Amino acid sequence: MSNPNQPTTPTLTHFDAQGQAHMVDVGAKPATHRIAVATGRIEMQPATLAIIEAGTAKKGDVLGIARIAGIQAAKKTSDLIPLCHPLALTRVAVEFEVSSAKHPGTTGIACTATVETVGQTGVEMEALTAVQIALLTIYDMCKAVDRGMSVGGVRVVEKKGGKSWNQP
Repeated sequence: MSNPNQPTTPTLTHFDAQGQAHMVDVGAKPATHRIAVATGRIEMQPATLAIIEAGTAKKGDVLGIARIAGIQAAKKTSDLIPLCHPLALTRVAVEFEVSSAKHPGTTGIACTATVETVGQTGVEMEALTAVQIALLTIYDMCKAVDRGMSVGGVRVVEKKGGKSWNQP
């Protein structure tokens, strides 16, 4: 007999009773409007950031190309993450914020991806994938001048729709 006052232990949903990996069955879940927002950051040398801001990178408009890469990545998430459901996304927005002026002592770019759908499962993986690929695109386009860049802090910061979710 279970005790309703005792917290339940979370379980991994991508494993069946025998411990085999499987795609979660979401067929019985209601379709709801779902939103996920993820963020991350790339740190770089001030000179690298200056090149990005001036638009003088040899490969072109770094942030414009990174934005398209993030959007494209969100749409391809189920091709990259084996157990993700393919989703019909209704919105993907990728935004960048140059933070050297706002945060003295740091030089980099913050990325935020907002992904939406109306469906039976959430879009957290799509938002996380969009951020990662957008930031990696910045790295790729600037690595000739700064191989010391670092990507980090990628996480989901907001989720709406479906089952409740609490930030740690």
